[in-house]
Amino acid sequence: MAIKLIASDLDGTIIDEHNFISPSNLNAIKDINTKKINFAVCTGKSYSIGKSLCNNFNATFGIFGNGSQIVDLTTGKSIYKHSISLDEIKLCLDIAEKYNLHVHAYTDKEIITTHLKYMDLRNYKLNPTSGSKFLITDNLYKCIIDNNLEVLQLIISSDNHLNIVRSEIEDLSNLSITTFSKFGKYKDMIINKEYEYLSIAPQNTNKEEALSFLKKYLNLSNDEVMAVGDNLNDLEMLKNSGISIAVANAYDEVKQIAKYTTQKDVSQGAFAEAVYKFIDFDNPNITT
Repeated sequence: MAIKLIASDLDGTIIDEHNFISPSNLNAIKDINTKKINFAVCTGKSYSIGKSLCNNFNATFGIFGNGSQIVDLTTGKSIYKHSISLDEIKLCLDIAEKYNLHVHAYTDKEIITTHLKYMDLRNYKLNPTSGSKFLITDNLYKCIIDNNLEVLQLIISSDNHLNIVRSEIEDLSNLSITTFSKFGKYKDMIINKEYEYLSIAPQNTNKEEALSFLKKYLNLSNDEVMAVGDNLNDLEMLKNSGISIAVANAYDEVKQIAKYTTQKDVSQGAFAEAVYKFIDFDNPNITT
């Protein structure tokens, strides 16, 4: 069956940790666009952070905030948005304060924080001219209320592991939480720091739920979708796609469930390798 949608993670799959995209990956995306195959970027980045990157290679759709928002990038309009309630925000902030943890929040236009430190500092260093608005405030919750902001994702970060914090939030809410550890070989080299963070989104929010919505929106079956990824938040998206691909630098858990693992890593053009292995561009109705 022909592939009609290619869904790909961004960081570690198409771009490396310095936001570099290899020429071969760019060429593969151009070929996808030329053949009018829908291309969706599926990222944990907020729309405010990821927008400028997506514009560089003309993606058709963007799934942002680990599934909290889907944007039709040809028009700039959201076709799906799921926000965190004020009560849920207050719960998370209270727990984070109890453990003296750093928190920042994403809307579709702003990054809100008390000071730039972990992922928000990384975003600032990587995207100083992206057009993202960084709101620095003494009181995160008050800033959200006073400005009537719609929060799509919360990030709680620490130098230490956050298992206890995650369990406490899960016990008191139905929020979707994904843990990301940047220790050892996954150290954040942009800010030269090891840390762990929780990506917190509304209930039942993840890349797969959002991709399922997009499949229905485009009237596509799983067999008509190819998914590419590297991280743990890509697992379900890959499991429920006709062709699932892990890049060479992916987590072992991702490689174990993927149909194919590339020989190249992200900086060498892993995404392009995946695309050209399974899509026949001389005859786009054929997949190999």
